[in-house]
This record gives sequence, C-alpha cells and structure tokens, in this order.
Amino acid sequence: MTEHGKEDSVVGSVMEKISEKIYGHNSTSDVDSDHGKSKSDSDSLKSRIYHLFGREKPVHEVFGGGKPADIFLWRNKKISAGVLGGATAIWVLFELLEYHVLALVCHILILALAILFLWSNASTFINKSPPRIPEVHIPEEPVLQIAASLRIEINRALAVLRDIASGRDLKKFLAVIAGLSVLSIVGSCCNFLTLFYIALVLLLTVPVFYEKYEDQVDAFAKKAMIEIKKQYAVFDAKVLSKIPRGILKGKKKD
Repeated sequence: MTEHGKEDSVVGSVMEKISEKIYGHNSTSDVDSDHGKSKSDSDSLKSRIYHLFGREKPVHEVFGGGKPADIFLWRNKKISAGVLGGATAIWVLFELLEYHVLALVCHILILALAILFLWSNASTFINKSPPRIPEVHIPEEPVLQIAASLRIEINRALAVLRDIASGRDLKKFLAVIAGLSVLSIVGSCCNFLTLFYIALVLLLTVPVFYEKYEDQVDAFAKKAMIEIKKQYAVFDAKVLSKIPRGILKGKKKD
C-alpha cells in the first residue's frame, strides 16, 4: 500500500508539472497576444492623431533633417545663438543706427585692402613673410544647380498662379488673396530687412516651441480647423453657392 501510494503521488506531481507548463505557456501566449493587440491599437491610435498641416514626419525631418534643421530646432545651441545674435546685430546696425549696406561693404573692403597692402609692403622691413592671399574662384557646378532649382521653383509658382487665375479652385484663390493682402500690409509697415529678420526669428523660435509642446498645439489646431471648416461651410452656403458658375462649367466642357 505504501509503495502504491508513493507511485500515485509521483504520478500526480508529474501531472501537475505538465499542466503548469501547458497552462503557463498558454497564459504567456495570451499575454503576448494581448500585448500585440494593445500595441497595434496604440499604433492605429497614433496614426489617427491629428498633426498640424497634416504632418506625418517628425519636425526635424520636416526641415530636412540636416544642419539647417539642427539650427532651427536648437540642437546645437552655440550655432543657433550665433545665427540669432548675428542677425540681431545686422538688424540693429542697419535699422536702428541707419547704417547703409553699400557704405558697410565699402568700409570693410577699404579696411581689408589697407591692412593687406601695408602688411605686404612692410614685410620686407620687418623680415616677415608676406600674407598669403588665396585665389578665390566661383565653381560652375553649384551655380548651375542653384539656377536649375530656382527655375523649377519659379515654374512651379507660375503654374500655381495660372491655375488660380483660370478660376478652377475658388478656395485656393481666396487663400492666396488673403495671404497677399496680409503680406502687403506687413510690407507697408516695415522694409525688407525687418521682414527678413522677423521671418528668421520666427524660424528660430516657433519650430522649437512646437516641438516642445507638440501635443497641446496639435489639439488646439484640431479644434481650430474644425471651427474654420464650420465657418467655411456657412460662408459657402450663404455666399459662394450663390455665385453663378456657368462660365466655369462652360470652360470645363470645352
């Protein structure tokens, strides 16, 4: 009886271990499947999150992901601060002190040529080697690449303007008119240098602010876009829908 009881206990313990392994494996697989489902759900939820201007890439990749993006997003704080400080110094020099660009260029050239001329002539008296002035040549290939890229962008802008002027897209027409009106108002208040400085300051502050508070800005932008779409629907129903479009339809048929 004792030996039979021992055998039963051994068999029972073996069965318990086998059942633990089987059920433990099933439970871990269930946990893994649940984790996979939750991960897929979180990925799909992230894909449904609204981003400003329909952005799908990180902010750093939107700006090209190179050195300009590092400067705009303050990855290298010394270079970014240097760019901002240099632009501020130039703006103060030309706007507040009313120094002219042509006068500045002429004074810099006069000073540089005078120093090099005196150094070259005085080197024989002070027994020192004359300054080595490098030969500067503008390479042809980068100039052609810049000209080609400018040509492509100008042709693209002309195609957009032609498409707007043809009357095919009323929404784009109104957006361009509003943008040009705002730009003309800003241009009448300040000159080109001040406008360029404001644009540079915005490029060095707005992207890094957006990257830091991305979730809050995206949530606010989503609410704003919903409200803009509602107002545009009301404007379309009350104003735009009443504009006769027989001419546009005739053009499309032709």
